Amino acid sequence: MGRGPYSYRQDPAVPAFRDDRPLVLFDGDCALCSGSARKILKHDRAGSIRLAPTQSPLGRALLVHYGVDPDDPYTMLLIQDGVARERSDGVLGIAALLPPPYRLAVVGRIVPRILRDTLYDFIARRRRRFPGSAWCAMPPEGVDLTDRVLG
Repeated sequence: MGRGPYSYRQDPAVPAFRDDRPLVLFDGDCALCSGSARKILKHDRAGSIRLAPTQSPLGRALLVHYGVDPDDPYTMLLIQDGVARERSDGVLGIAALLPPPYRLAVVGRIVPRILRDTLYDFIARRRRRFPGSAWCAMPPEGVDLTDRVLG
């Protein structure tokens, strides 16, 4: 992840996108990840977070840019202020953008990253075993997707 802020702007493989708000990349083929994306849409009432499935052209290009295998994305990626955060740092960064009680999860930062990432990796490797279906195109009730889901 050792790329400078907004480095994707100089990468010709990354389609241009509005990066004035945080962007979360999620695995649209994973029920756990898609469920998390739906929760973000539902609870981010201010509409300050954008989402893009990793299967989209933008999602794939950003994963490649940051060295994540686009055919097996092991992480939700948070891109905020031009900087990408992955694994447990990404999840905690997303939680910090949401209202309580989700924001309270940031206390997890007191746990050493190696332990947080070990737990994250354990869940990520098993994410497709969770019951449920893939990403549902229907937004949570009352959520306007205009300018929220990129692809």
